[in-house]
Amino acid sequence: MTLWEGRFGEQPADALMAFTASLAFDRRLATDDLAGSRAHVRGLGKAGILSEQEVGILLAALNRVEDELADGAFKFLPSDEDVHTAIERRVTEIAGPAGGKLHTGRSRNDQVATAMRLFTKRQVTEVARGVVALQEVLYERARTALDAYLPGYTHLQRAQPVLLSHHLLAHAWALARDVDRLLDTRRRLDVSPLGAGALAGSSLPLDPLDVAEDLGFASRFENSLDAVSDRDFVAEALFDLALLGVHLSRLGEEIILWSTEEFGFLQLDDAYATGSSMLPQKKNPDVAELARGKAGRLIGHLAGFLATLKALPLAYNRDLQEDKEPLFDAIDQTQLALSALAGLIATAHFDVERMAAAADAPAAAAVDLAEHLVAKGVPFRQAHGLVAALVRDSLERHLPLSELVQAHPDLGPEAVGLLEPGVPVTRRTSPGAAGPEAVADQLRRFREHLSYDEDRLGHD
Repeated sequence: MTLWEGRFGEQPADALMAFTASLAFDRRLATDDLAGSRAHVRGLGKAGILSEQEVGILLAALNRVEDELADGAFKFLPSDEDVHTAIERRVTEIAGPAGGKLHTGRSRNDQVATAMRLFTKRQVTEVARGVVALQEVLYERARTALDAYLPGYTHLQRAQPVLLSHHLLAHAWALARDVDRLLDTRRRLDVSPLGAGALAGSSLPLDPLDVAEDLGFASRFENSLDAVSDRDFVAEALFDLALLGVHLSRLGEEIILWSTEEFGFLQLDDAYATGSSMLPQKKNPDVAELARGKAGRLIGHLAGFLATLKALPLAYNRDLQEDKEPLFDAIDQTQLALSALAGLIATAHFDVERMAAAADAPAAAAVDLAEHLVAKGVPFRQAHGLVAALVRDSLERHLPLSELVQAHPDLGPEAVGLLEPGVPVTRRTSPGAAGPEAVADQLRRFREHLSYDEDRLGHD
């Protein structure tokens, strides 16, 4: 039985049902559909459309359906187009005539939109919690990295030494923006569409604001056409997840590079590495590679759904059924990636000696030599040219840079000390910089920001 069979003189074709049915993937909305149905029933009772007895019968039937779904006793039928149809069908079986009143004043259009908003509101919060958990790991590794340092890179070429803690916190701050975006999306989607009906509301004395408050939404819809057709919140969530995926991909790429023998900055714990079916010596960073690879999948979900939305007229169109699978998959894959990367980073071993050796090349202090000259009144562009010429001379003549610095009249012994191992990284003193004092302050500030986000999430 379909919800619309009264209009037609024959049963829907099997091919139509096979193509349009969404039960295979939307059954995960059951909890949210039940919540929306309970609030709708209570609203109908307050409006005097249902008697107190009918409200009790329907709420009891909804509770029984929830129990059946939880313990696996619920039987889905081939005629159930989606989870919403299945629940209403079963409620009617349990409640009898009162079950026929469940859908009073409601359309699947506002019903589905409500369930999707409830689901997305909850899930973006859970993803944000997963991001914060990964940030906690990055913070802890940064806090305990002490004075470990490594080369910082631009264009994947060694540039300047930076503290390891500074590098890890760079990823953590990027993730903080992801948390902000997810919670901002949650704020915008916190609007109940229930009561909008198919597209134009109802002639019945419904109170959408009361139902919105019952469901824990911050407000009700303002325009019924917009309420049932709006999937901005899905597109926003997909964007947030795609950009988060890009950040995880960038983190994964560095893990991959650092764990190569060529870099040798990081060794993976056995529990977070895989082997080769052929090569006995291999230890592969599959977690990091999949974090990198799945970013493309998340970007694809966003691009595909935006293409679905781009030419839809108001109000509801069945195209909007395509909101679920990309969002469900994006959430699932992101949560898996966050958990796996958190475990990988928490257990990884950093080879601080190898990092330091790579960062201690004298040329890494070139900008310090230029800034030494600037402090003596030399224009920066002139100082830059002078030091660049010394570096080129060192490479071409195969002479130690320190020897050329020692001999240069504008530099000399004082400047040679800037080339000593471990010295350049200590000179990064400006706010937000990569040196010890600035990073100590950054650690404090990040801990405060992390506590702020934990507090925001802790109230939910």
